[in-house]
Amino acid sequence: MVKEDKTTWKSKYFLKIVQLFDEYPKCFIVNADNVGSKQMQSIRINLRGKAVVLMGKNTMMRKAIRGHLENNSHLERILPKIRGNIGFVFTRDDLVEIRDILIASKVKAPAKANALAPLDVKVPAQQTGLGPEKTSFFQALQIPTKITKGTIEILNEVNLIKEGDRVGASEATLLNMLNISPFTYGLVIENIYDSGTIFSPRILDITDDYLKGIFMDGVRNIAAISLVVGYPTVASAPHSIANGFKNILALACVTDITFKEAERTKEYLADPSKFAVAAAPAAAASGAPAKKEEAKKEESEESDDDMGFGLFD
Repeated sequence: MVKEDKTTWKSKYFLKIVQLFDEYPKCFIVNADNVGSKQMQSIRINLRGKAVVLMGKNTMMRKAIRGHLENNSHLERILPKIRGNIGFVFTRDDLVEIRDILIASKVKAPAKANALAPLDVKVPAQQTGLGPEKTSFFQALQIPTKITKGTIEILNEVNLIKEGDRVGASEATLLNMLNISPFTYGLVIENIYDSGTIFSPRILDITDDYLKGIFMDGVRNIAAISLVVGYPTVASAPHSIANGFKNILALACVTDITFKEAERTKEYLADPSKFAVAAAPAAAASGAPAKKEEAKKEESEESDDDMGFGLFD
């Protein structure tokens, strides 16, 4: 097979990226640091039929997008986001579904010396299985240990690496000796482009329940302010009616005035024993299981005490 010359390959790449932007209204702008070719192939397979992954040099991406601005001026918003080792994941499907596939495609990886830690790394207290000759290595990292049954045991959990720090050679060696792969690598979503709008991937975490909760918090705040200042609103009206009813009921209880809703309360106040009779069935229902359990415990204790014979029989 004859290899294409560089000019032909570039022209085909420009046509492809322009075609994808015209064909797909949505895309993820992803970072591909530490993603190997085998993992990238697996990601493409998982997204097959749902999304298209396109990687390339930043200069070529910018040039292709600038050349297409006459047809789609909204693409100019993508240009400032093309920084670092980035690529595009084009899709027409639901963004949350594609995001979940990308997250599931992450793989565990060992810590490498001089790599930036994407998260805090802690070494738990454990039996390492390493011989006593490695004791000096743990002492150099200030990890408390002791020898148990001929092997090194880590006594306490240790904060080994902090997020954003460079992984040292000693830390990387220790994690590899303990068979700990603390990091996960995959395509990291940095921004999302949807029909001319750029937004953060955190927007996808906003669910209907979250929006409902935010709305209800606002309603509660409005109701509280309305009640304090005495200004009636739709939010405060139910509370005002309930508070008004409580006041009317309190007045009815201390006067001869009565109405249907107050009759039962006044009856209980006149004869408290009726309230006790009404509350007894509920208390009995809740207390019955506990009494049965106590009776069972007493029976089991009695049966275990002698078991039919004495200690010296």
